[in-house]
Amino acid sequence: MKLLIQLAAACGALVLSAAAAAQANPYQKGPDPTVSGLEAARGPFAVGQTRISSTVSGFGGGTLHYPTAAGSYGLIAVAPPFIAQSSSIGWLGPRIASHGFVVVMIDVNSTLDFPESRSRQQLAAIQYAIQQSSRATSPVYNKVDATRIGVSGHSMGGGATLLTARNAPTNIKGAFPLTPWSSDKNFRSLSVPAGILACESDTVAANSSHSSVFYNSTPSSTPKAYYELRGESHFCPQSVSNNPVIGKYAVAWFKRFVDNDERYAPFLSGALPQADLGNRRFSELRTNGL
Repeated sequence: MKLLIQLAAACGALVLSAAAAAQANPYQKGPDPTVSGLEAARGPFAVGQTRISSTVSGFGGGTLHYPTAAGSYGLIAVAPPFIAQSSSIGWLGPRIASHGFVVVMIDVNSTLDFPESRSRQQLAAIQYAIQQSSRATSPVYNKVDATRIGVSGHSMGGGATLLTARNAPTNIKGAFPLTPWSSDKNFRSLSVPAGILACESDTVAANSSHSSVFYNSTPSSTPKAYYELRGESHFCPQSVSNNPVIGKYAVAWFKRFVDNDERYAPFLSGALPQADLGNRRFSELRTNGL
């Protein structure tokens, strides 16, 4: 009987501890994460979407994805690769949104735009989404928390992501570039947590002159990670077979740093990513402890 009482007290303490943690972090949303949940095609939130006209100012339009449930959510802005628009990585928008984010998938003014221009357009799209959140007729009315923003993008969109994070206002909390390309290699002043998704056989943005350089130039005081998919090319984010692992790390990164949700920390550093290295999903893994 005494043992049962002790177990009941311990369980009660755990429940109170979890409740206290959730109360301490008002941004924590959704159930406790699992590998299977993060690798699934959709998360726990139902999602809606609306098109953004190409006539908007500052960028080329795109799509807003958002949780249909009431509430305020972090905003993620995703920039497309060179010679492409958001449809080339369109799966990523609803995937991230279904874990409790508003996501703006950006089309650019010209598919030939370089990272510097894409970064400016990424910032314009962020402002657009924030403005939409203040309009009662918008489907994202009151849904965007302008203090918590994340950025992502593929190829030159990934380079734009790093530039935006380096040069950004303080409301940008996390960056997750995918096989990023940038002629600017200096990220010694980057203070936004950055997780870089690279692919081993990338011959367009070779890791030795792009992703690895970006990781190495980011200061050790900044939370950072380098995840390299084994045997994959520069276009790995466009391959459906890679969606589970890329989606898992992108969502976990934004949940950890945009939502400040420490439940996701084990998915970014330690035994769980080491398992992806051990099962040969990754050819290389580097983190600074996060």
